[in-house]
Amino acid sequence: MAVLTDWQAEGMCRGSHSHLFFAPPRFERKADRERREARAKAICQVCPVLGACREYALTLDEAYGVWGGLTANERRRPLLRLAPA
Repeated sequence: MAVLTDWQAEGMCRGSHSHLFFAPPRFERKADRERREARAKAICQVCPVLGACREYALTLDEAYGVWGGLTANERRRPLLRLAPA
């Protein structure tokens, strides 16, 4: 079991809608992925730990999921890595 940092315990991504933040184990159509990611990002935008979450994902080069309001593809964009949360 992974150990949570203080900010992770406060994340709004925890709980019944946590499935929105990672791709399902089966094939996901583009439109379905975009809807799921948009819902996850909306939750991130009102989350009190958005900045810490984003910094964590960028620092660890997190390869999967929506972290800090960014998808894995968005986190790979070089200019975005320099932007404040």
